Amino acid sequence: MTQFPESASTVLVVDDEPINIQLLQKKLEWDGVRVLTADNGQQCLDICQIELPDLILLDVMMPGMDGFEVCQKLRENENTKAIPVIFVTAHNSKKGKLEGLEAGAVDYITKPIDLEETIARVRTQLKYLSINRANVELTQRLGESRRSAAIGALTQGIAHNLNNLLGVVMGYLELAKVNYNDPEKVLKNITRVETAGNRIVGIIKQLSTVAFTTRLPLHEIRLSELITGSIQRAIEESGQRLDIEVETQIDRHLLKTNIEAFEDSLAKLIINAWESYESLEADQRPISLKVSESENGKDIEFLLTDQGGGIDPEVEENMFEPFISTKNTVGVGMGLTVARHALRTLGGDVSITPNENGKGVAVRFTHPLVRDA
Repeated sequence: MTQFPESASTVLVVDDEPINIQLLQKKLEWDGVRVLTADNGQQCLDICQIELPDLILLDVMMPGMDGFEVCQKLRENENTKAIPVIFVTAHNSKKGKLEGLEAGAVDYITKPIDLEETIARVRTQLKYLSINRANVELTQRLGESRRSAAIGALTQGIAHNLNNLLGVVMGYLELAKVNYNDPEKVLKNITRVETAGNRIVGIIKQLSTVAFTTRLPLHEIRLSELITGSIQRAIEESGQRLDIEVETQIDRHLLKTNIEAFEDSLAKLIINAWESYESLEADQRPISLKVSESENGKDIEFLLTDQGGGIDPEVEENMFEPFISTKNTVGVGMGLTVARHALRTLGGDVSITPNENGKGVAVRFTHPLVRDA
């Protein structure tokens, strides 16, 4: 029995004529290919359930189950549907070839078989298969690399922000000790320690939000109530008086969502828009929110716009990465990361682009209107 390396490709030859199997088997094995054989369609299907070949050379005209039916059954099975099939037949008509290709074959060989041509076609299909597998493996590796890079960036950002905030805490505590006999200064320093502590709590809370990957519990809520709750949350978290113009014709719609995740996401986007104005007074920071139903009727589309400083070129390409921020304040930079993660988990998505007038940005995000239970 011929021994083949583990890396050798496996081809299943299916033909009701023993001489055809012998010829193909001998030629393929000489070419370094491991060969399995079957003399009818059912045997082919049985072998594929036990050992998946890389390629099948399948005779069309066989008693009982013909090649077309075998190919159809292979395509119906989740485990075998991706195996490439080359049909082998005595028919050379265009109609026959089209029928074979429509049945799911990747190639078509006519009898009498030219062994050199057959081997060349087998090599070609095995090469395609090898390339596809390499691409899949490369994609998986890239995905792993991106996840590792994201985790690394997140870890570094957390360490940097927490270290800075802890430095702030320790600094103001030292000042409080130095000024222990001045109650006013002690109170001021303790207040600053409390502020830094709240920022630490905020980072931990944001990390908890990013950590969820499973489906969130959903509840029905009127859209108008959801928007009002999001704006109120933004006001409470920012400690600012926010002026937001809301335009919607579908405020009576019910949305099935995770209220906490949605309100937190929209609040973060609103705060981000408000902060883009930098030093302007509150009444000079217009923000508008337009809500509409998508053309396909399956999503609700939200458009949040501001007329602020726009997208900083330094962060434009990676603005959704954690701790990417142009603010100098310690303990910021996860708002967009958290918002996008939450909206994607809820079945929507978010994008940020410059406004058409060149001033400020437009944040577009979606949320499914109708959800399966």
